Amino acid sequence: MNERNCPDPHLDAFLIEHRLAAANEPASWHALTGGVSSDIWRVDLPGRSLCVKRALSTLKVSAQWEAPVSRNAYEWAWIQFAAQHCPENVPTPLAHDPVLGVFAMSFLSPAEHPVWKQQLMAGEVEIDTAKAVGRLIGSLHSASADSSELADAFDTGENFRALRLDPYLIAMSARHPALAHRLGTLALRTASIRTALVHGDVSPKNILIGPNGPVLLDAECAWFGDPAFDLAFCLNHLLLKCLVRPDKVDALIISFKALTEAYFDEADWELRASLEARAAALLPALLLARVDGKSPVEYLTDDRLRDQVRSVAVPLLHEPVDHLYQVAAAWVEGIGRYMPSR
Repeated sequence: MNERNCPDPHLDAFLIEHRLAAANEPASWHALTGGVSSDIWRVDLPGRSLCVKRALSTLKVSAQWEAPVSRNAYEWAWIQFAAQHCPENVPTPLAHDPVLGVFAMSFLSPAEHPVWKQQLMAGEVEIDTAKAVGRLIGSLHSASADSSELADAFDTGENFRALRLDPYLIAMSARHPALAHRLGTLALRTASIRTALVHGDVSPKNILIGPNGPVLLDAECAWFGDPAFDLAFCLNHLLLKCLVRPDKVDALIISFKALTEAYFDEADWELRASLEARAAALLPALLLARVDGKSPVEYLTDDRLRDQVRSVAVPLLHEPVDHLYQVAAAWVEGIGRYMPSR
């Protein structure tokens, strides 16, 4: 291939081997930003573009954080699963090389697929979008629930611990020793539940809002485990956005509730009470993790804002609630003390 700026000749060979490009075609590689755990490129070929992703062994964060590169294969497998059930809500899987730790998928134009995080940060809070995200997460969990085949294929507890439980929950024990037992208990309980195929990173930064609904990206943490984690992980970001968009608190909380209800409309594999109680217990821990864990959100740079998160999350960890609306209510009350003019 007459490539231009190919970052690695093995990647060039990967495209040719899987007939995604011809040997004599020019290819222009462009690094995409936003992720901390993988290298991602848009590859422009004559008349078409595609996306190539390769997992990193050491994540691009300030704290030391290593993770198995085998997660690339599980992300590929998750995309294939999701494409079978919700083909319009994931990129099209094209090819995979497990030895190289690389896969290719369709490239989705930013002009037609804006990132949900960017919309929220800009104050574009659409209730229907939140509902669609909730339905999508719930439907994928429902399609995978109690599948022994998927349980065997995604027996990835080690990956999930390295990518989620340790950096998000256990790592906070050093800063919050009084919460160490509670955080350890949450991690152990979450790790012990194997009910459905969990995406593991349902964050607005990994959700594109396309013409046919939301599109989920970045399933590196895919694991057959506790679906409550995905629900809590996503709802967490709607609460955090209230701190940077205080003018949109009401819309964000309505979106929180809409996403929750849309999710439970699809959640038919277990009683709502047990699933919601686990999500409500995880949510304050995930709130705290985004200021005191290994992967803090980049937009909460003000100590005052981080203290607001702690002021709500810590009491909820000491005295857990059973319902997600109770977490939302405590959040609104807590941040309202700092935003009396809202």
